[in-house]
Amino acid sequence: MTVASESMGRDIRVISLVSGGHFFSHFYFLVLPPLFPLLKAEFGVSYASLGLFLTAASLATGICQTPVGFLVDRFGARWILLGGLLLHSVAIMSIGFTSSYWAVLVLFMIAGIANTVYHPADYAILNARVTPHRLGRAFSIHTFSGNIAWAIAPAAMVSMTALWDWRTAVILAGLAGIVTTVILAIRIADLSDRDADQPVEQGGPLPVTDAPAPLSGIQLLLSPPILMAFLFFMFIAMGTGAVRVFSVAALVAIYDTPLEAANGILTGFLAGAAAGILVGGLLVDKVGKPELTATVGFLLGAALLATAGSISLPIAAMAAVLTGAGFVTGIVQPSRDLLVRRVTPPGSMGKVFAFVSTGLALGGVLMPIAFGWLMDHADPRWVFWLSAIIILLTVLTVGGLASVSRERNPA
Repeated sequence: MTVASESMGRDIRVISLVSGGHFFSHFYFLVLPPLFPLLKAEFGVSYASLGLFLTAASLATGICQTPVGFLVDRFGARWILLGGLLLHSVAIMSIGFTSSYWAVLVLFMIAGIANTVYHPADYAILNARVTPHRLGRAFSIHTFSGNIAWAIAPAAMVSMTALWDWRTAVILAGLAGIVTTVILAIRIADLSDRDADQPVEQGGPLPVTDAPAPLSGIQLLLSPPILMAFLFFMFIAMGTGAVRVFSVAALVAIYDTPLEAANGILTGFLAGAAAGILVGGLLVDKVGKPELTATVGFLLGAALLATAGSISLPIAAMAAVLTGAGFVTGIVQPSRDLLVRRVTPPGSMGKVFAFVSTGLALGGVLMPIAFGWLMDHADPRWVFWLSAIIILLTVLTVGGLASVSRERNPA
């Protein structure tokens, strides 16, 4: 076997294993929401009370994720990833055995704590194990695995519930994660983030001898490039998340679009984003210059979103516009991860990706409040206009990250 084929085989194994675990990070978040009508009757509570499950899980993740990133850098990623996936799976499976609303709330909060392991551990492993010229594709497949889990979870949970009942469906979902944990444990050697044999290529991590003087963990996270990366993640979550959450209501309010058609247009946006993520990984590996890919993607995305909010179009044309917006903003995501990697000192991947990923959670908290107010009190066109403005602001963070990257990784 040639060195090249051996390297490709290792990369495929690592990407598959890590992405397989990441699938459950997203899948488990949507295990219960499709079943809310059944749970409302089962527990005799309101939908607001059921929504507290997601709030508790998100809050637990937001609080605990950065500390877990420090643990990943200190003790290594692979056992933390396995422990988190196992805890996540057991917590979800246990929901199927309880008849108490409060027990489910506690279990979903435990699931939120377990959910903290994926981003810091996954990125640390991918950075250490995947050949640098394939990292764009590795990051894109990793992100895609989470997006496809969001798409699969509602249909899977409803189908299993129809075949058996909601408890059996939840138990089977938990068992699937446990089986995946066993598979990862069998291949544990592929999940080390402590390899020293990875070549340093242009755009790769800094060699230790060339690295700047090490900062303490907190100083690093509060340094300008990492704060820019945090804003990068937060702006993406707000700009694209608003389209996912409010575009249907906005299209109905602005253009009197039929509800079914508006949901179809949203499906186009989500499908475009998923396709863009995969294309973006290949593009950034082949072309390089993730800052250029991100900037062009954001500019095109902002223009398309502004168009959707400004011009009355036939349904097919509006679907094409928003599908295109999803595609070009999806292309950006692998570039996003590579830019963050380039400004991260060696040995800090866990804490940095944990911290900047918290920006996604913060964006997810702020977005519904801001855009919900716009829908209630302002012109609903602002859903698309403000999304475009936020995406344009993200271009500024791209420029800042690219500048730091050039300083630390000269050609």
